[in-house]
This record gives sequence, C-alpha cells and structure tokens, in this order.
Amino acid sequence: MPYQNISATLSNQNLADIKAAIATIRAIMFFLISLTADERRKRIKMGDKSLAFVRNSLSVTQNNPEILPGNFNIEEFEKDYQLTVALTEILGLLNQLTEEVDDTLMAVGSESMASSLLVYDFVKAAAKHSPGLKSVADQLGERFKSIGNRRPKTDKPTV
Repeated sequence: MPYQNISATLSNQNLADIKAAIATIRAIMFFLISLTADERRKRIKMGDKSLAFVRNSLSVTQNNPEILPGNFNIEEFEKDYQLTVALTEILGLLNQLTEEVDDTLMAVGSESMASSLLVYDFVKAAAKHSPGLKSVADQLGERFKSIGNRRPKTDKPTV
C-alpha cells in the first residue's frame, strides 16, 4: 500500500494474537537453530542457482542410486532439499512482512516525532509566558542536548 498518513492502532488483544501466531510458527518450526558468526562463515552458501544444482543432483541420485556409496542417505538428502525449498518460500514471505513492518514503523515513528517537535515548539513558546512550563520545555529539550541543541529539520506534519 502506498504511504499515506498512518492512522491505526493495535489493541492489546491484537498484539497478543500476533505474539501467539509467532509462537505458533516457532512451535511448528521447532527445528530452527541459531548459528554463530563462525559457523555461518564456515557453511557452504546456497543461492538460487545452487537450489537448481541441488534439485538436479537429487534427481541424479534418485535415478542412479547405484553410483552412490551404500552409506549415502538419499532419503535424508531429499528431506533436506524439500525443507530448503519450503524454508526459502517462508523466508521470502517473512522478509516481505519484515520490510513492511520496518517501513511502517519508520513512517509512523516519523509522524510521531514530527508531532512531538511541534509540541516542543509550542511548549517552548508557551514557557515564555507560563513559567510552570519551563521545566517541561527543559525536559523535552533533553532529547537534543547530545546534538548541540539542534533539532532535525522536518516537513510540517499533518496533525
């Protein structure tokens, strides 16, 4: 969906349902592992061309089992290939979802920050006439102390 001002909410129940769905995925995919950086580096990498190579190799093993040593497990090779195909499809879907969540988070975060910058401007202006707001302005201003009191330039948000 093209970007437009985001006006949405996730209820506590929605969030619980999403977490439950992720837990369900993890339960179904109980075999998932985490590799260390060293383990990742030592693994043979597989891309699209490699997937075709593996598929063709599997076909050769199925059609010519006599050329393989007796301890070569064709069934395990086929299971590995089928899981590779399924995981490739799942990863594509998850990457798409992750990208959409990340883009939406960036957009709504930008909207939130732009609105907050307006509030900060209003508070600073009001603090000049309402001394009780000076501490609020100072508190909000803490965000910008590490960047030398410079605020980022933004387009005016639609509030």
